[in-house]
Amino acid sequence: MKIILLDGREMTDRNTLHTYLKEKLFLPDYYGKNLDALYDCLTSDFSEKKILLVHTTEMQENLGNGGQALLNVFKTAAKENQALHIIIEG
Repeated sequence: MKIILLDGREMTDRNTLHTYLKEKLFLPDYYGKNLDALYDCLTSDFSEKKILLVHTTEMQENLGNGGQALLNVFKTAAKENQALHIIIEG
């Protein structure tokens, strides 16, 4: 199982967030840099992976409502895709 660490402190604004996610999650070149596209990528890749998302408090401070929306995307995608395991730490 692949383990991917995502550091919320690196997600300082919307553009940085999507660039960071594309790199860390190995998202395809056609990734649309929005939460709908992230959801689509997370729910269509069935390779076993665990994503550890840390420093979410800082992420939410930086991204405001977008931070909570991002957490919701990860949680919802994990319910949809049995190969995706999400661990969220403040």
